[in-house]
Amino acid sequence: MCVVLFTMLTLIGLGLNDERGISIQGLDRARNSDLVFAEFYTNPMPRLSMKKLETLVGKPIKILSRTDVEEKAEQSLLGLAERKNVVLLVPGDPMTATTHVDLRLRAAKRNIKTAVIHGVSVISAAAGSSGLQSYKFGRTVTIPIVESDPPVETPYDVIKENGSRGLHTLVLLDVKADLDKYILIGEALKQLLTVEQKRREHIVHESRLVVGIARIGADDMIVKGGRVADLIGYDFGGPPHSLIFPGQLHFVEVEALRVLAGTDQEILEAKA
Repeated sequence: MCVVLFTMLTLIGLGLNDERGISIQGLDRARNSDLVFAEFYTNPMPRLSMKKLETLVGKPIKILSRTDVEEKAEQSLLGLAERKNVVLLVPGDPMTATTHVDLRLRAAKRNIKTAVIHGVSVISAAAGSSGLQSYKFGRTVTIPIVESDPPVETPYDVIKENGSRGLHTLVLLDVKADLDKYILIGEALKQLLTVEQKRREHIVHESRLVVGIARIGADDMIVKGGRVADLIGYDFGGPPHSLIFPGQLHFVEVEALRVLAGTDQEILEAKA
C-alpha cells in the first residue's frame, strides 16, 4: 500500500525525442510519486514509446488531453495534488509553455506546492544544433495553425524586429499532436512569402538565408541552411519542424552554418 508522505504537483521535462530524454532527477521523482500523468499536445515526441516510459517509471502513466490540462485541471490534476504526490510529464521543458505556467499559478491559488524538473528545450537546442550563438537570439515566435486566410503577420513582424537589431529569430511551427495537425517548413515559408508579397519590406524574400530544423534531438534530425527558395522544396521529413532566420553573423557562426547546417559558401558570402 502506498503511503503519501507529502502532497504536491511536479512538472517534469521529457526532452525532445524519446523516453531517454528524461533526467535522472526527473526519473527518480516520477518513480517516487503516487500518480503519474503525461501530456503530448504541446509538442510531439517522434520516437517516444509509452511502454518503455512506463517501464522506466515503474508505474502506469495516464495521458491527458488539452481539455484535461487547460480546462479541467482542477478535476484531472489539482484536486488529486491536494491529497497525493502527483507528477505531470511534459515534452521538452515544462516552463516554456504558457499552459504550464498557468497550471502552476492555479495550483498556487489552491495552496498546492509545485516543483519543476527541467528538460532540454527546443529554444536552446535549436541554437546549439545550428551553431548559432544563443545569446544573439531575439524574441521567439510561432506560426500557428489557423483556418483563416491570409496568414498571420506576427511572425513576419518579429523577424523584422529582431533583424533590425542584428538578432537571430527562432520560428516554431505549430503542432496540434492530439489532432494530428502540424505545419512543415515548406508551408511556413510559403506563408511568410505571402506576407512579403503584401508588405514588400524585403524581410522574408526568396534569396533570404534561413535554417530549417526537423525532429531536433532525434537520430534522424535534419539541419539545413540555404535560401528560402531552396528550402521550400527540400524534403525535411516528418514533424516537428522549426526555422531560424539569422541576423548579423559572427565569423564563427558563418563557419558553423557551413559545417553544421550544410549551407553553401556562396550564400554565406552574400549574407556577410
